[in-house]
Amino acid sequence: MEDLMQNAVTHLPGHGTLFEEMYLEAKSKGKAESRAESILRVLEVQGVPVSDEVRERITTCTDLDTLTTWFDRSLTVSKAEDLFSEDDTASS
Repeated sequence: MEDLMQNAVTHLPGHGTLFEEMYLEAKSKGKAESRAESILRVLEVQGVPVSDEVRERITTCTDLDTLTTWFDRSLTVSKAEDLFSEDDTASS
């Protein structure tokens, strides 16, 4: 049991412990989910229809930079598909 507890002790940030990695992954996932929800909310408020395909693409994206770009575009698009207009070759 002591061996397990020694492995569970947290260290200073940046040491790549299992707990730190799990925490950072969960935090990133939470940010991505929040950003995706914001995009969908902006589109909804603006009255822009969102197909199931577009909704799925937004909600399954985990890249924060891509989601930030889509959020910025969501403020001005008239069609939800226009969020991805320049992303045809980029991965999400």
